[in-house]
Amino acid sequence: MALEIAGKIIQILPEQTGNGKNGPWTKQDFVIETREQYPRKVCFSAWNDKASQVKSLNDGSLVNVSFNAESREFNGRWYTDLKVWKIETQTAQAQQQPAPDPTEMYEPLSPGESAPEPNDLPF
Repeated sequence: MALEIAGKIIQILPEQTGNGKNGPWTKQDFVIETREQYPRKVCFSAWNDKASQVKSLNDGSLVNVSFNAESREFNGRWYTDLKVWKIETQTAQAQQQPAPDPTEMYEPLSPGESAPEPNDLPF
């Protein structure tokens, strides 16, 4: 299951390293805050080459994060990881553009035209 979320980086946590059965690994966790009406804070884990990409970011950077959600059980408790597979920084132009107004998505009615009935579906 691949998911995507956009937000502002609010914290980059300390890098973690170690050695596993497949060799050395690097993990970099970071937290973003979404830019919705009710912002949410979400913590992601970036591994190896993606961890080095996180190092080039700063607090306040606007990013689009593509990730996979995965849960695992350990000693009767469940833990969920949000593993990053792509990080894209938003351009300065995208950072300054406000969200589109949903009321502007519809064509205005012509004079004398009435709004369609709710049960008058086009399909």
